[in-house]
Amino acid sequence: MDADAIRATFPEVDAIEDDDLRAGVADAWATAAAENEVEDLSAVPWLPPTQRELGLDDEGLVDHVRDVTTCAVALAETLGERRSDRLALDVDTLVAGALVHDVSKLAEFAGMEETAVYDLLGHPYYGVHVVARAGLPIELAHVVLSHTDRTAVEPATIEAEIIRRADEVASAAIRWRATDDLRTV
Repeated sequence: MDADAIRATFPEVDAIEDDDLRAGVADAWATAAAENEVEDLSAVPWLPPTQRELGLDDEGLVDHVRDVTTCAVALAETLGERRSDRLALDVDTLVAGALVHDVSKLAEFAGMEETAVYDLLGHPYYGVHVVARAGLPIELAHVVLSHTDRTAVEPATIEAEIIRRADEVASAAIRWRATDDLRTV
């Protein structure tokens, strides 16, 4: 899978203005796909344990990542309009972070089955490895670690906080399909 295929899967990559950052995001996905023998990113599930529990087998990782990216950008735009004089936000870091926040899932699952990476490392430690190997900035490794409550790392930047909240909302939108009360899942 090359950079063009990644950009076709995630057209949001083109919104990243910095050439090196844009290339690094594409490289992170291409490397993770190659290392885990993933030929079709659209076939990768969102979160198999939750999907099995809720009967949502058709939810895919690509749609989730794109939802998180879109939500994060919308939140940033709203905050930027309302707090432009008080909020220094790096849009490239935001978009890149949202795009790589779940890159680890390529190693965590083989189809709908959990791998040793999921069982022994858990989400999202492999993603930090992928981000580092792609030469992406430490701020993106921080986003990957802090976007989930499966680590003890809390968001330390506004970009990481926005991505964490966007991920929560995008995940809730998926779970909503299976329930009429999100407190029950």
